Amino acid sequence: MVPSPARRFLLNNRYIYHLHAPRPALLKPIATINRIASNHKPEKMNRRSFMKKSAVASAAIAGNSLIQQASAAPSPKSDPLEKHDFKLKYAPHFGMFKHSAGDSLLDQLQFIADVGFRALEDNGMKGRDIVTQEKIASKMANLGLEMGVFVAHTIYWTEPNLASGNTEMLQAFLKEIKESVEVAKRVNAKWMTVVPGFVDLRQDPSYQTAHVVEALRRASEILEPHGLVMVLEPLNFYNHPGLFLKEIPQAYQICQSVGSPSCKILDDLYHQQIQEGNLIPNIDLAWDEIAYFQLGDNPGRNEPTTGEINYKNVFKHIYEKGFNGIVGMEHGNSKPGKEGELAVIRAYVGEDSF
Repeated sequence: MVPSPARRFLLNNRYIYHLHAPRPALLKPIATINRIASNHKPEKMNRRSFMKKSAVASAAIAGNSLIQQASAAPSPKSDPLEKHDFKLKYAPHFGMFKHSAGDSLLDQLQFIADVGFRALEDNGMKGRDIVTQEKIASKMANLGLEMGVFVAHTIYWTEPNLASGNTEMLQAFLKEIKESVEVAKRVNAKWMTVVPGFVDLRQDPSYQTAHVVEALRRASEILEPHGLVMVLEPLNFYNHPGLFLKEIPQAYQICQSVGSPSCKILDDLYHQQIQEGNLIPNIDLAWDEIAYFQLGDNPGRNEPTTGEINYKNVFKHIYEKGFNGIVGMEHGNSKPGKEGELAVIRAYVGEDSF
């Protein structure tokens, strides 16, 4: 095989040409290139010196990174018992801080206010005697605490009531709503929890939905003149199998059908993480009908940071959307005693630091 001109020049060590250029472009002779290369002596690498320089450089980079992180994110107060300035109105419940505050409900209210919480919720408020209700309300008013939800009626966990369309069950439900109006007035509450109960397996879901909507319209007629709001709480299939109301889109559809300012959604993020996930997008889609939040981390249903939910992002999201309602702390403590109670406070201080 006869070499091409370009290859012939390479073999003869004269000049190098661009092999594909239309006209050969002259470069430096290989001999010149070799001479330049031979005069260049690389710096001798000392392993100890190299390791030392690398360590210094790495420390400098890490230091700068830590400084940037520290300046970017506010650090929570070191003492959980200081009074914290929370951005959202987180609401503990009675018993959550009993090891720190004692068994007295009034002392627990004092402790709650002293560490900076601005609300309380008490599912069992309706079952307390009137004297206790009045004492709680008076103490909360003095401390500037806002009352969150209490459960408004008997919840049917294993048999259908509102979904059934049964007239007697409907009347019993409406009677309890009227009683709850008086409790709400007594304790300065605005919100009360409603759970439509068990499914009716003998009826098509559409008929059940129609029965529930009718019951809630009737209840709204009772609540509206008093400026009170029942919040519908969807509950997850795992902890509460067989209930009629399970998901936020379903609750949204019902509230839209009822069409009353007295019928809104309680979005319990613990339940919805299990039931459907997609927490923030569902918050946005149902925003106009959400009046109240509750939470617990999953798995375990304990304070934020003990499970999989990024509560700092969720809190930041609803805060930036302008939410000024109550966020109920409907969960347990991951650790026992005072240590567990301080861990709860630290968790909220941290997740509220956005």
